Amino acid sequence: MKKNTLLFLVSCFIFSCGVKKTQSLLSDGDYDSAINRAVESLRTKKDSKGKQDYVYLLEEAFAKAKDRDLRNIDMLAKDANPANLERIYNTYLQLNSRQERIRPLLPLQLLKDGRNAYFPLDNYSDQIVNSKNSLSKYLYDNATKLLKSNNKMDFRKSYDDLAYLESLNPGYKDVNKLMNEAKLKGTDFVSVYTKNETNMIIPTRLQDDLLDFSTYGLNDKWTVYHSNKQKNINYDYGLIVNFRQINISPEQIKEKEFIKEKQIKDGVKTLLDSHGNVVKDSLGHPIKVDNFKNIRVDIYEFKQFKSCQVTAKVDYIDFRTNQLIEAFPVASEFVFENIYSTYNGDKNACDESYMQYFNKRAVPFPSNDQMVYDSGEDLKSKLKDVITRNRFRR
Repeated sequence: MKKNTLLFLVSCFIFSCGVKKTQSLLSDGDYDSAINRAVESLRTKKDSKGKQDYVYLLEEAFAKAKDRDLRNIDMLAKDANPANLERIYNTYLQLNSRQERIRPLLPLQLLKDGRNAYFPLDNYSDQIVNSKNSLSKYLYDNATKLLKSNNKMDFRKSYDDLAYLESLNPGYKDVNKLMNEAKLKGTDFVSVYTKNETNMIIPTRLQDDLLDFSTYGLNDKWTVYHSNKQKNINYDYGLIVNFRQINISPEQIKEKEFIKEKQIKDGVKTLLDSHGNVVKDSLGHPIKVDNFKNIRVDIYEFKQFKSCQVTAKVDYIDFRTNQLIEAFPVASEFVFENIYSTYNGDKNACDESYMQYFNKRAVPFPSNDQMVYDSGEDLKSKLKDVITRNRFRR
């Protein structure tokens, strides 16, 4: 019994909070949020006495929302500004959507007043179609006007208007053709190439890897990078990777000799006291303890080492003015290192992590060409970082 009473009180509290929240939204002028809360509450047991507050609130919120929207449409229409056409169209959609949310619940009874709640539902189909057609014409006319400009930003705005028009009114006139034209005119095409200012030959495969922009993921909506110039394209910008310096160290083998010692367990022994006598436990048995011994190993370590440093400069060129926009230095280093060891003695005196070097042997040093190429992955990562952080248009 107590449990049922508690559940009833909790339900009443939750219901009361829901009604107060809906009232608050209505008072704040957030009519559609109030409508949504009321509709959600009335989906079940809509005719119960406990839901009457929501019916009153829904009736009031619907009337005020509809009145507000119709007054806004009237004001926007009188202003006669074509830029208002989208707001007019969206407001008609909102009027229609709102009453379609309520329609499945009707009729809703007001028990105390002995009547059904009043929800005048109108047919907005003509207004929706007419406002959509007016908006479509405005978008089309504005987009075609922008396409006659010489400004890439206007072409991009034209494309966005046409894309919206296509989603609003699919198949409208020659929108798809105009979108392709706006996309081409609004795109920045960047020619990417390398220059070698060093006294060394840059491996062809390194240049190919650096210029393979398909792996960079840098093309965006309005920027396309080409490592091979294409006919019939006027390039807006150039991105030049200038190799400035390549330093390759001599092949080195460094030798080192050192000793490792360790104390390890070597069975057990009988415990003796300071006089050399056997120590026994309380039962008279000799006490056994761990026996330790020292082991040692002489290690002869060999380290093969070779390094390569590549420094470059990334130049941003504006082809329209043939001016340098910005230059960014980049540098990369690749290190070849191979460690191997031999020993004399007990190798267990070494740390476990060092044991791997006893199984290794000397290997051929990589060629200079390979060293330069191997520096490419790091160089490519830094080049991508430069381009990502420094777009041609900001």
